[in-house]
Amino acid sequence: QVQLVESGGGLVQAGGSLRLSCAASGRSFSSYAMGWFRQAPGKEREFVARISWSGGKTTYADSVKGRFTISRDNAKNTVYLQMNSLKPEDTAIYYCAADRPPHPITVAVVSSAAYDYWGQGTQVTVTS
Repeated sequence: QVQLVESGGGLVQAGGSLRLSCAASGRSFSSYAMGWFRQAPGKEREFVARISWSGGKTTYADSVKGRFTISRDNAKNTVYLQMNSLKPEDTAIYYCAADRPPHPITVAVVSSAAYDYWGQGTQVTVTS
């Protein structure tokens, strides 16, 4: 069992930056791939980024590529999302999620169905 707690959200002007953190409890954090998703009002939850258990492989949605960076510190049981050059369309609730191994190969890593544990979310609001 893994519990996830996000922090770092807030209000920022367009062009600004925020760093989200996701603190995980549980002994197996270092074996989990981790992801970030977001959900804007009236829209479905969408994939943002993913990082492998070792941190050696990252995947990004096209909409954030080049602006957002996902990273992790397994010694601190924490995953981060550095968000730069923020745009109003980045406004959403951001969720951290954990993918418990083994990952089913029939489920795409960008799908929320690939993740077994979710945090409660943190609000990010970008003003123009």
